[in-house]
Amino acid sequence: MVKAVIFDCDGVLVDSEPMTFDLLQEEFTAHGLELTLHEMERIFIGGTIEGCAARAREMGASLPADWGDHYYAVLCERLRAGTPLMAGVPELLDRLDAEDISYAVGSNGRHVKMAATLGQHPEIRAKLEGRLFSGQEDVAHPKPAPDLYLHCAEALGVAPAECVVIEDSPAGARAAAAAGMRCLGYAPQGDHPALAATGAELFTDMAQVPALLGLGG
Repeated sequence: MVKAVIFDCDGVLVDSEPMTFDLLQEEFTAHGLELTLHEMERIFIGGTIEGCAARAREMGASLPADWGDHYYAVLCERLRAGTPLMAGVPELLDRLDAEDISYAVGSNGRHVKMAATLGQHPEIRAKLEGRLFSGQEDVAHPKPAPDLYLHCAEALGVAPAECVVIEDSPAGARAAAAAGMRCLGYAPQGDHPALAATGAELFTDMAQVPALLGLGG
């Protein structure tokens, strides 16, 4: 029986990834690494900013040592200007509340980024009070390690096997699998072979989640 749902944040709860990758592309280009948005999503989606920076340096980007802090400051300013929720999120959280299923957020992003995006939606942010966890700041190892999702389960007081994770990245889906949790792979554009290859169960609309959780109706 499902007792808790653990959400990734970017690309699952909030539509922040277009702005994130636009800025990442600008920054990498300015520091000598030119990649298409498709290439960047394939290489960097689901990672930490420190991990992205390390990989970019390996590929030839001349990023300064404090680049991650600079990137986050600019990104959060842009995100605060307007980051919509993903379609169906409010209704899904209301349904989980009605079914007495607890939930939390496990993101590889920093808390300041979650504040910048979710903070624009006070009703949603209030539902998540005390249940937002960062792979960069709250555990020793971010996704794809299982630490973050295990931390979320412990905070909710729920066994890992009773948790379902909702993810949009292969790294996050691997973290869920390593934590012993079922993973629903959010793929709103349809086919997502890399996500499916992790064993995640793909779906395209948040309205499908209650049935996937066996809630009926």
